[in-house]
Amino acid sequence: MRKTELTDAVLCKAVQEMAVGLIDADLGGSVVKKRIGLAGRGKRGGVRTLVATNKGNRWFFVYGFEKNERANISDEELEGLQIIAADLLARTGPQLDEAVADGALQEICQ
Repeated sequence: MRKTELTDAVLCKAVQEMAVGLIDADLGGSVVKKRIGLAGRGKRGGVRTLVATNKGNRWFFVYGFEKNERANISDEELEGLQIIAADLLARTGPQLDEAVADGALQEICQ
């Protein structure tokens, strides 16, 4: 994906929206889709993000794409993302802290 205007603040706002149920599609296996609008283009011309979540206190942005770059993901890609989601959601707090410390994950909302 080319560089977009997705800032930490925009992503955190998306998490706040999802936490109250504003999810565009539940793709199963703890993966949801959320459309995020970009400045001057709105949600229709914005980014589609795929998020691994327990729909509670864990939200991991795992993939994003612009609608004009591709229509959707394949079934095989979804299966891979569901495996990643299961791994991320199974991690303990200390394991997540370690992943952030070593740069494997980046925490954007606290």
